[in-house]
Amino acid sequence: MLTILLINGPNLNTLGTREPAIYGTVTLAQIFTLLQKRGEELDASVESFQSNHEGAIIDYIQQKAERADGIIINPGAFSHYSIALRDALAAVKAPIIEVHLSNIYAREEFRHRSLMAPVCKGHIVGMGWRGYVLAFEGLVEIAREQQQSQEGNV
Repeated sequence: MLTILLINGPNLNTLGTREPAIYGTVTLAQIFTLLQKRGEELDASVESFQSNHEGAIIDYIQQKAERADGIIINPGAFSHYSIALRDALAAVKAPIIEVHLSNIYAREEFRHRSLMAPVCKGHIVGMGWRGYVLAFEGLVEIAREQQQSQEGNV
């Protein structure tokens, strides 16, 4: 069974009530439940972590990434300025997909740059909660392809 880490940064614990016109009404717990159900169908598990603290996210990545087959991360505001988080992600061997609920490129200028994007396999923005599902499904396929490649089956 594959293991996908779901990591969410600052303020994402308030999904469902925080600026619903931008972020929607689906909560982080509901997104996690959706991914768990999809994981059952795809023979993949998902572990969820959220923190408003940059160091806690970095610690989590360093503790868990070695045994993960992929990471979905919504770094929130850390996307735009956290070199430390970017460096932690760059050290991860597993594929990473960055997700943002809103289209960061259609918002304020300061949100247009993600320091994480260059160290991620993919970047999904503006799809709301669906972006997490797309990232999960994509990571499962990518991880399986990598496993097959390492086993010489591709």
